[in-house]
Amino acid sequence: MARILFVMTGADHWTLSDGTKHPTGFWAEEAAAPYRVFTGAGHEVVVATPGGAAPMADEASLAPGANGGEEGAAAVRRTLEEMTVLREPLPLEEVDAGDFDAVFYPGGHGPMEDLSADEDSARLLVSALEARTPLGVVCHGPAALLPTARSGGESPFSGYRMTGFTNAEERQAGLADKAPWLLQDRLEAMGVDFAEGEPWAPNVVVDGSLYTGQNPASSEPLAQEMLTALR
Repeated sequence: MARILFVMTGADHWTLSDGTKHPTGFWAEEAAAPYRVFTGAGHEVVVATPGGAAPMADEASLAPGANGGEEGAAAVRRTLEEMTVLREPLPLEEVDAGDFDAVFYPGGHGPMEDLSADEDSARLLVSALEARTPLGVVCHGPAALLPTARSGGESPFSGYRMTGFTNAEERQAGLADKAPWLLQDRLEAMGVDFAEGEPWAPNVVVDGSLYTGQNPASSEPLAQEMLTALR
């Protein structure tokens, strides 16, 4: 049995360019679907957040429209209720990547607020990458890679082929014009080889031990790819 660390946002909002706070958190499917995949295969999931704050699901991610209808929304809610690890997460600053067999970062706009500047998360990411620990990052989760960049803009992730939530998707979601910055722009400026797929369609990119997914629809296939590595 493997131990898999979910590093999740502790933020409940995203500060927009005009200073307003957009309510958010983690995107439910991006935590629930991988949790089902990993635990269904007999693995243990542990959650860590900045300061040990209990992560909050973005209310929009719990709506039927975000889950293919009422049945899908109910299934996601049931999974979150089963995820007792969400209620007492570990403080991220006390976590060592070496204690886990894989690391996974769900998205949602929350990581744009806190993990995008979290040095504890950055150290954990670099440690996992250097140890070739399977590292999964989905949707807005790659915002956590940004503080791994040094003063010259270079990061240990520079040159890696990867994906994440695209500018096109942010525009279609209606927040691009209000965003202080766009994830795809920042990742490309950091020197990653950004692989943009069709908006909202599953897109999983694997480069060595780094597994990335573009959007919510990519979260389950991304976890399945990681499961293969864990076997």
